[in-house]
Amino acid sequence: MLSHGHHVLKQSRWLSHLTNNIHNIHIHIHNHNKLFTKRRCSSQFVKTAKIINLSDPFDDANSSLHNLPYGDSAQIISSGLESHQDLDLLRSQNANVVFVSHPLARKPLAEIIRHVPSIEWVHARSAGVDFITSEDLNECADHVTFTNAKGQFSSTLAEYAMMACAHFAKDVPRLMRQKENCEWGKFNVRELRGATLGIIGYGDIGRECARLAKAYGMRVIGLRRNPKKSEGDEFCDDILGSDRESIKRIMSESNYILVSAPLTKDTKGMIGRNEFEFVRNENVVFINLGRGPIVDESALIDALKRGVLEGAALDVFENEPLPSESELW
Repeated sequence: MLSHGHHVLKQSRWLSHLTNNIHNIHIHIHNHNKLFTKRRCSSQFVKTAKIINLSDPFDDANSSLHNLPYGDSAQIISSGLESHQDLDLLRSQNANVVFVSHPLARKPLAEIIRHVPSIEWVHARSAGVDFITSEDLNECADHVTFTNAKGQFSSTLAEYAMMACAHFAKDVPRLMRQKENCEWGKFNVRELRGATLGIIGYGDIGRECARLAKAYGMRVIGLRRNPKKSEGDEFCDDILGSDRESIKRIMSESNYILVSAPLTKDTKGMIGRNEFEFVRNENVVFINLGRGPIVDESALIDALKRGVLEGAALDVFENEPLPSESELW
């Protein structure tokens, strides 16, 4: 969503990349020295992937799961969030893979892992895995390999981020109003070239945003927990740690503040009222591609109302779907 006055655009996070996820089965996944299953390889299949599908059966992005192209090499044993209610079936079928995309899968997943000892692999459709992690899972999943879809959404999210920057820099809402009203009028626009993009969470998504920003001639500041991992990065002019002083600097120096960090106990509520008080530039735009709870939404709304921020482009929220009564609309 792009919030600029009364102008709103929506960006859908769920993309039809499910087939790509399934094709990732050909990657060599090792657990206890066993080759799980592979495709397009010269050797024979060692084990059939018997999949528990913890996803919404009405989610069109998961349609590929119901028409698997692998014959005996991959089978769906059970589908839906209620799969954990028939543990005897899962045990009798020796289910060994769990595919997860349902936002309410945390408790069912932990129960399956605890009671179905044949599970060897859990794959999350998303890059973020905060919706499945729990203490219960930590206690019973030592024998399980976990994978995610890191990098799958980086390109499209980076394009969304640059679209958001241009949306505000070129005052797209005014262009659309003038078109609708058949109104001829000249006005000044800002350039992205020379502006500073501050990226909070310089991982795969953040780096892809930086790559596109550099093509526009922007200056990029990155913030990550371990800045040494990005030292010398060709797309980042300055890499900072996640300490208080670094957050203050990135908030005060940036014209566009972009959040692409994962949700953890350390990042929850990371950006709040105190952090927005560090903003110093005019016409600052806030972009969140990470997770909703990283940002205090009430503080964000207050910053927008007071003019601390010119606008916000939000792909995630504290509560989803965003309630109709939310002031962010």
